[in-house]
Amino acid sequence: MQTLSKRQTVLLITFLVLVWGINWPLSKYALHYMPPILFSGVRTLLGGVLLLAAAVPRYRQLQIRQTWPIYLLSAVVNVVLYYGLQTIGIQYLPAGLFSAIVFLQPVLVGLFSWLWLGELMNGLKVIGLVLGFAGVGVISSGASGASGHISAAGILLALGSALSWALGTIYVKRSSGKVDNIWLVTMQLIIGGVFMTGLGSLTESWSDVVWSGRFILSLLFISIFVIALGWLVFYKLMDSGEASKVASFTFLIPLVAILIGTMFLHEPFTYSLLAGLVLVLGSIYLVNRPRRVSVVHS
Repeated sequence: MQTLSKRQTVLLITFLVLVWGINWPLSKYALHYMPPILFSGVRTLLGGVLLLAAAVPRYRQLQIRQTWPIYLLSAVVNVVLYYGLQTIGIQYLPAGLFSAIVFLQPVLVGLFSWLWLGELMNGLKVIGLVLGFAGVGVISSGASGASGHISAAGILLALGSALSWALGTIYVKRSSGKVDNIWLVTMQLIIGGVFMTGLGSLTESWSDVVWSGRFILSLLFISIFVIALGWLVFYKLMDSGEASKVASFTFLIPLVAILIGTMFLHEPFTYSLLAGLVLVLGSIYLVNRPRRVSVVHS
């Protein structure tokens, strides 16, 4: 496991929260120009192709014959299921409610890290994880309001998206010593992107794509910063620290998305947003609070 300094960790977490927070409103904007399944496939495939520039010089570490099952399974849970269920499910629920359910992921990561990675699970960490999810729920419920049809199918698809992301996170952390991180991200994006692009080509029409300048810039930003660099940074953080602690900061992502919507899409800043912010900050403090070490004096 490669250890990061506190400064490096703060910078990487800040980058991740910002770009993944921007991703939600930017993707909503981009979906006006490209059908959803094609958009999911193209952005992930493009991100994987761009990462080849960093991966190819490390070709000796690919070891495809020994590691292809890891790349394949990672692509299934982190790209095909996560993005696929997300793209389909968000059509059935208000975006705020859907994102709140998806960001149950840090709670699941904390639970799975305790069960399968042997990470410490104490009372404060449990309270912190639940508090963070509650904060996201408060923020999103206030943002989405009472409008929108609440669909059981949408809730199940959102839960499936959260579960696939959590399982993928734990699987990658357990497999981190067996594969090169850059090749892992590159291969999962290319495999998942090819599948989703092919599926979109069969079920949607390329003639519906509007190749405007703004859409192309949005697609490039998402592919480079959100998909390619975002996943690299996420796995780097997971590999260098406790999975549940790193995952707790992802509770800030829906907050960033809603703040951007408030500033640029003229959505209202509500009391629920302020209350949710307090809950989220409390969650991060509790999950990352240093343990007290008892000293026995002789």
